[in-house]
Parts: sequence; structure tokens; C-alpha cells
Amino acid sequence: MVTELFPLSLQGAETSRRGKRLVGPVDLSLDGQGICVVIGPNGAGKTTLLRLMHGTARLTGGQINWACDTAEARHHQAFVFQRPVMLRRTVEEILAYPLRLRGVARSAARDSARAWAARVGLTELLGRRASVLSGGEQQKLAIARALITDPALVFLDEPTASLDGRATREIEAILEQAKADGTRLILSTHEMGQARRIGDQIVFMLGGKVHESTPALAFFEHASTPEARAFIIGDIGE
Repeated sequence: MVTELFPLSLQGAETSRRGKRLVGPVDLSLDGQGICVVIGPNGAGKTTLLRLMHGTARLTGGQINWACDTAEARHHQAFVFQRPVMLRRTVEEILAYPLRLRGVARSAARDSARAWAARVGLTELLGRRASVLSGGEQQKLAIARALITDPALVFLDEPTASLDGRATREIEAILEQAKADGTRLILSTHEMGQARRIGDQIVFMLGGKVHESTPALAFFEHASTPEARAFIIGDIGE
């Protein structure tokens, strides 16, 4: 990955809709290492913060600065939604599609699609339409579709929500491998166990604002704010 996106800096960043501030002001700095997990109760603004950084939520105040030009940064990132949006195509066609959009030859795109299907355990489903896949299979497909173009950064919004334990473990293994391959991951989750298992950095949100941003080990052992400590032990439910 030639383009360097990080550090990413948010300075007083906020987004509003119809006069109501949804997130912000946020001051946050993220480096380019590992998995950053954004946690917080429902309605805290986790998804909106991810969308704000990715550029799909409008910045209505403050600044968001990448280490490179913003347009270049967005070219080298992808977003995986909580509920995958699937084209009416086969698994192979869906995986090849992002590469075809970038001008990759059809045969090379199909070769890459098959290789990625094998990496995420979908080889037997290459000819099946995405609409008939299980929730876990669709999420693996969505993640592989995001990773197949070799992005520097992938945002994931609650990537294992509503999945069972086995599917969750499989998704986490894919994310850990992506991390090992050098892809920066920023994901939201409501599941504290997942944050502990895969998080390198924790961003804790409450009421649309970032209350803490710290290495995961330090957060779970010595959270600095009473709100974060309460959330860790389950005292904040909404």
C-alpha cells in the first residue's frame, strides 16, 4: 500500500441533521496500526462517527484531516455495513465486481474472486446467488468484497451483529488476518467480549461525543472516566 492515510485527525468535527447535532464536537487522532474498536451504548453515535470519518455523513463543523489528500484517502478505503447490501449476482460475480470497476481484466478478476472466496470459506458457494446465503455467509462475502481491492483502511459497522458464536469467530478470524496483512480496521461493536478479543485501540462514545480513546489494555484495566468504567461493568444500558 503506497498511499499513507494516517495519522487521521478530527478537530472539533461534528455532523448535524435538521438542526440537531448527531455527533460532535469530536477531537480524535488515530494512527495506522491494528484494529480500532468504537464502543458505547445504543444511540451513542458509533455508526455516525464511522460514516463521518468515511465521508458518507456530512461534516457540518470542524475538520477531518488525513495524511494525504481527502479524495485519495477515500479511494483507498471501504465500508462494510451491519446489514450487507448484496447485488443480485452470484458470489463470484459480486467479488469480481469491485475489481472490474477498477479496470481489472475479467479473467484476473475472477481468479481473485475465487482466491478470496477460498480465504473466507465460500468456495462451495461461488455459483450461488448472494440472496440465498445465510447471514454469516453474506457478512463474509461483504468483508471479502471490501478487502479484495487491497484497501489501506476498512470501516465495519457492527460486523457480527445478530450472528451466532461460530459465525462471529469466523468473522473475527478474517479480520485478524486482514490486520496481519496490514489493513487498518475501524469497527463499531456493542459486544464487549469482541472489543476485548480483537481491539488494539478503544474509542468510547456516549451522547455523540468521544469520552475516551486509548489502547485497549489500558481502557479495560484503567478506564479514566466514570462513564467508561460504568459501561465496562454494564451500568449504562442506553
